[in-house]
Amino acid sequence: MLEDIRRRVEVGNYWFTIHGFERCAERGVAPEEVKDAINRSEIIEEYPEDKYGPSCLILRKARNGKILHVHCSIDPVWIITAYDPTLNPEEWDSEFKRRKRKT
Repeated sequence: MLEDIRRRVEVGNYWFTIHGFERCAERGVAPEEVKDAINRSEIIEEYPEDKYGPSCLILRKARNGKILHVHCSIDPVWIITAYDPTLNPEEWDSEFKRRKRKT
């Protein structure tokens, strides 16, 4: 699945939803960061019944220490949103791979 997404992104066959574009702009996430995140990442959650079609949440840990989550559909590839999970650490485990259970 991730390799298919990467191939599409590498050749520019992906788009941002309006929501995704707006959220990235608000959060200071550049389109190049999203592309890099997809190309050097791992899938941490899958959403087979998402309203955009099957989608997934991708985790990218950059060399500079920046962590990014990218939510994208699979085919076609739509960037639904992207954000820095360290801004809400109470929602994630220490690796930012698993959501904490709400009590």
